[in-house]
Amino acid sequence: MGEPLAALVGLGNPGPEYDDTRHNAGFWFMDRVAHGAGASWRHEAKLSASVCRARVHGAELWLVKPLTFMNGSGTTVGALCRYYRLVPTQVLVAHDELDLAPGIVRLKKGGGAGGHNGLTDIIAHLGAEFWRLRIGIGRPPPRRDLIPYVLGRPSHEEASAIEASLARGVEILPLIVQGDTQRAMNLLHTTGGETANGA
Repeated sequence: MGEPLAALVGLGNPGPEYDDTRHNAGFWFMDRVAHGAGASWRHEAKLSASVCRARVHGAELWLVKPLTFMNGSGTTVGALCRYYRLVPTQVLVAHDELDLAPGIVRLKKGGGAGGHNGLTDIIAHLGAEFWRLRIGIGRPPPRRDLIPYVLGRPSHEEASAIEASLARGVEILPLIVQGDTQRAMNLLHTTGGETANGA
């Protein structure tokens, strides 16, 4: 059993023009967790974030959506950890993942950013040893630019698959919150194991 979580952070970009874009998958996950907990978002200026305090599967957690735009996510997460005296392993960051197909969700601790600007900034502020919930969005077709892809809206089929993966993440959240991360990983990694490139 690992250390129980204290905060869930979802990555995305603020503003209605970004609400339905692939890069906001982390925000989508957080909204589902907050809704399930009956919690309401409020602006927290000292963190540059939308936050709520919620009881999630018996644990009191901070739910956080940085409002710094993706590239500044580390500012919020660093401030969160300093203000509430959290260590990186008490934080779970939910984010979109190009290397997983839509419909796949995975849990891991540590590692690099994989080209994800939000993770890059968090690592710069916090180090790498935080938990990540990786929500697959797949990669764009060959010769299609990456930025318009992640800032674009998924197709109806992709959106349905992502929705299913978000539901799976919510289902497995009790284990993560309680610190039973190995069991959570085992369950996630033995259902729908294909990556975006078929590995």
